[in-house]
Amino acid sequence: MTDKPLVSLSENSTVRYFTFIALYFSQGIPEGITLFAIPAWMAMNGKSTTEIAGYSAIILIPFSLKILLAPFMEKYTYLPMGRRRPWLLFGQLGILCSLIALSFVPNPLDNIFMLSSVVLCVHVFIMFQDIATDSLVIDIVPLEQQGRANSFMWGSKAIGTSISLFIGSWLINTLGFGSAVLIMSTSVLLIMLVPLCLRERKGEKLMPWSAGQTSPDAALLVVDSWGKLFKSFKQVMILPNTLLLLAGVFVVMAATHFARTLLPIFTIQELGWTNISYSKVFSTASLVGGIVGMIVGAIIIQRFGVKRLLQGTFLLIVLLGTTMALSIPLWKNSDYITTFIVILCCLITFVYIGVLALAMQLCWKRISALQFTFCMTIFNAGLASGAALLGILRPYFNWQMLFVIFVLMIILASLLIERIKTERHAKQLEKLENDYLKTLEADANGFAKKI
Repeated sequence: MTDKPLVSLSENSTVRYFTFIALYFSQGIPEGITLFAIPAWMAMNGKSTTEIAGYSAIILIPFSLKILLAPFMEKYTYLPMGRRRPWLLFGQLGILCSLIALSFVPNPLDNIFMLSSVVLCVHVFIMFQDIATDSLVIDIVPLEQQGRANSFMWGSKAIGTSISLFIGSWLINTLGFGSAVLIMSTSVLLIMLVPLCLRERKGEKLMPWSAGQTSPDAALLVVDSWGKLFKSFKQVMILPNTLLLLAGVFVVMAATHFARTLLPIFTIQELGWTNISYSKVFSTASLVGGIVGMIVGAIIIQRFGVKRLLQGTFLLIVLLGTTMALSIPLWKNSDYITTFIVILCCLITFVYIGVLALAMQLCWKRISALQFTFCMTIFNAGLASGAALLGILRPYFNWQMLFVIFVLMIILASLLIERIKTERHAKQLEKLENDYLKTLEADANGFAKKI
């Protein structure tokens, strides 16, 4: 490992964008297999809606429990290598190892419990990478660049997911499940080289044995006690705009994953598609959504702001879902369904970009890992709830009513997020930071007097 000075993430916006694109693309690879290719494969092989929905709900549990790890990642790290980077590398290594383990699950279709358990482990390590990456964005990306960064990140993740879904489904059908997962895991290994070769801030170590030292900027953001950490967390979480965000995020994520879990079951078991035909359509749709999200999403956020992006997207989803529910005679037309999936994937990408950017705007940088992770915990609890809700409702409602329920959930989310006032929240965060610094100064003065 070379110790030659390299451009750090804090110094160069182009390097930052490239790094976050690579990291989110890497995260999309295992998720393309676990969240989409496997459920479609299960549907193709006759597994029931309850089994598929149960699998989808179980594997998302780790993301709902991220909040248990965030305080430790906030409080403990190896600062000479950066505030977030050590945890990021740990997460990527874990993803690689658990994907290799997944490739050795015997007879996965007949051993769904073991399949779900190993996929759950994959998602545990995705959780580490997710927390570290998102916190790193909040720590080192200027506020005015965060919207564009989120567009690039979620766009690249959608592209990674779509490529993984398409290639993964083809490999599963051609070479078998184990070989497919093992081949896909090599891309994670290659992308791991990016954070290995870049520092967070100038002067830090690349590896524990390398030359370097703790950055003063990183040291300044450290919360020195558990009491201060949880007190600060409580202060920011009870702010009205934070509460509105949490409620809105939960509902909109439940709605989007409700739809994403519904699509492979609806197209394969109701319309007679194969898992390969569905994977081709969905992967193409996700790829288009990722590209459109990276380009159009960044432009819209730059010109009109995050909230307008979200509200416009919600309106289009409501119109799209309503049209789908009222057009039953057209469901047998594969071109019609394909168009619906492509448009929906583009809009869902906009939703994810907007939600992530809005959540980052409302974060207090001092405890960004804990606060943002809690928000994303609600995010992922919504995803799991959406999948579970489909399993509960499907025996009682037809497909048309399920699309109507999806639309109603989006309308509720829109009403909640519309009430968020970002400028007022920014002033409240500024006051919290000033109060925290005053407390530090008072503690230092008190300690000096005792000496």
